[in-house]
Amino acid sequence: MTRLGFLLDSQSCIGCHACTVACKAEHDVPLGVNRTWVKYIETGTFPDVDRHFSVMRCNHCDDAPCISICPTNALFRADNGVVDFDDGNCIGCKGCMNACPYDAIYINPVTNTANKCNFCNHRIDQGLEPSCVVVCPTHAIKVVDLDDPADETTQIIARSETAVRSPEQNTLPKVHYRGAHQAALDPLSTAIADDGMIWADTTASHPTAEPASDGVMARTTYTTAHQMTWKAKVSSYLVTKAVAAGMMAMAALLVLLGHGGEQVTVGVVPPVVAGVFLAATGVLLVWDLRQPTRFYYLITRANPRSWLVKGAAVLGAFAAVCAAWFVAGVVGSIGSLQVLAAPAALLGAATAGYTAFLFAQCEGRDLWQTPLVLPTLLAQAVTAGGAGYAVMELAVEGPDREVAQWVLLAGVLATAALIGAEILSRGTAHVEAAVAAMTRGRYARQFWAGGVGLGLAVPAVLVAVALAADSGPVLAAVAGICAVAGMWFYEDSFVRAGQSVPLS
Repeated sequence: MTRLGFLLDSQSCIGCHACTVACKAEHDVPLGVNRTWVKYIETGTFPDVDRHFSVMRCNHCDDAPCISICPTNALFRADNGVVDFDDGNCIGCKGCMNACPYDAIYINPVTNTANKCNFCNHRIDQGLEPSCVVVCPTHAIKVVDLDDPADETTQIIARSETAVRSPEQNTLPKVHYRGAHQAALDPLSTAIADDGMIWADTTASHPTAEPASDGVMARTTYTTAHQMTWKAKVSSYLVTKAVAAGMMAMAALLVLLGHGGEQVTVGVVPPVVAGVFLAATGVLLVWDLRQPTRFYYLITRANPRSWLVKGAAVLGAFAAVCAAWFVAGVVGSIGSLQVLAAPAALLGAATAGYTAFLFAQCEGRDLWQTPLVLPTLLAQAVTAGGAGYAVMELAVEGPDREVAQWVLLAGVLATAALIGAEILSRGTAHVEAAVAAMTRGRYARQFWAGGVGLGLAVPAVLVAVALAADSGPVLAAVAGICAVAGMWFYEDSFVRAGQSVPLS
């Protein structure tokens, strides 16, 4: 067996960037992205200032989350233990970028596929060293075979104090650092220098930067910018599938309550609305791919471990049940609706909730690892179902207006409780940094005004008034529209805040 890795000797690194240049030349890496780069940090105060250099790159983890989440097996483990990639299989879903805890994967702007350090495997196959190793003037980059105890570099690691990045992620990285300052390996231990960056285009200083373990606040003076990968399309898809799931769950509830004979409002409208929003979900998912014409690779080259693949299967099964429900509703078959009620409710819950398991595979985003994601998504589906029926009441009278309003109110209150628990609970430093960005930082306005105010407070008050006054459908419909709109603002702040924490 062979398990190749790197020893990066920060004590020897002089910050010359030869490795970065050689890597770009070897792999024709475009401007603005890097497979490997040198991070500079400074410690101390003038005149006692030190600069530390650390090379950043893929860690070729033994338990690589990027391989697990990749839906088309574009990322794979080579026989020598290296995590390699196949451009021809990549659909540009960007899941691997969120799965990587080391910010090592980027989208190549020329090929629109995910690229990263692949250990120059084409050179390894020819018995050559990676280009970065060859050009390093101080031999600060060394190849190691971690399965060979006689390997010289393996012995250096064994007798030296070395560190790996983010060991708490349990990815078992195979890039070892010797002599690296702790703050260089932990991006939350540094603040961006406020006197300018040398050549750098990077994110602003994170508000929750903490002193390194030696009590010294380090300053990052050079690093590289990395892309926020999932944005408004992903936030929108979370809402569209919640509406589809909620409408069918609401219809299933009404069938179980004995309203299966309501042909239009139970048998026909819910599957039509669900179908429209499922179609919107599919459009958003394909539109967000960097290689949208390859979307069918999810079927033809599927990785069954990926929740992107499992999610596509769930959406397909739910669409089939919606179609069957529509047919049963058109012909007025109450018995068929009763048979379909349980599958519709279960697949609706799966449609709304599977993203929690997809987010769990995004191991680089600690905020998304909370166990509250699944119940929050389910509560949002309940909200969306009640909202959908409340809006439908404006056009056609439903079988039981109060049921829809109570469902809407229950969904809003449950969502509020879950979001409250989420922002009040303690977590890792990355979780707390993301929550700070969501509640006090860049995304605070859309979270509080949009997600909480518009999406929770306003609907709760309007529905409570509608129920107390036994009013017409208008108040509840407005409440439903506000709830769904606010749901988007919350999801967008959650999705973006989770990606706002620096990983390198």
